[in-house]
Amino acid sequence: MLDAKMPEAWRVLRIQSELVDGIEQLIKLKGAVTVFGGARFEGGSEIYEQARALGELLASEGIPVITGGGPGVMEGANRGAYEAKGESVGLNITLPREQDANPYQSISLSFRYFFVRKFMFIKNAVGFAILPGGFGTLDELFEALTLVQTHKVEPFPIVLVGRDYWSGLVQWMRDAMVTNGCIAEQELSLFCVVDSAEEARDVFTRHLVSMVT
Repeated sequence: MLDAKMPEAWRVLRIQSELVDGIEQLIKLKGAVTVFGGARFEGGSEIYEQARALGELLASEGIPVITGGGPGVMEGANRGAYEAKGESVGLNITLPREQDANPYQSISLSFRYFFVRKFMFIKNAVGFAILPGGFGTLDELFEALTLVQTHKVEPFPIVLVGRDYWSGLVQWMRDAMVTNGCIAEQELSLFCVVDSAEEARDVFTRHLVSMVT
């Protein structure tokens, strides 16, 4: 019976090891913005270039950029920060189809467990930028909203970038979730929607100023 439980016990130690290593690697990282978005946007596409511009703008303000370390929006944001000589962090994940880490990372970590990686996304961040993406992007968006809504973390800006892409989702939240009493009207203010990388940058810089005043 004891032998049957041993693999689970070792798994706990492996999780602990990932947590400790991640915390130590990023311990000096302060005031970062985590950028989420789809992995399927190719270099040169509008969304990729918007992510790249955001990474560059944040780095120019001395704000570290954290992404999931993969292609698409993640690569764009890392690339912008890296090329602007800023801190560019990639938190990569081991998948059945191996995710290749993009080459624009000044700090590159790899995780086996999604929930450890998610913890690292939030631990050092003072804001989330959510660009167009798929299920994974929505997962990160709603987890962040839930953490802020339930006061499990200090409130931080959650910025949806791309009004055309996100307007349908926001309208559904209003028409279905608010109307049915699943969330309160004022909880829609837990996030904001912008159109440009510059607008997103301004939200984060204002928040950082408010933290020190």
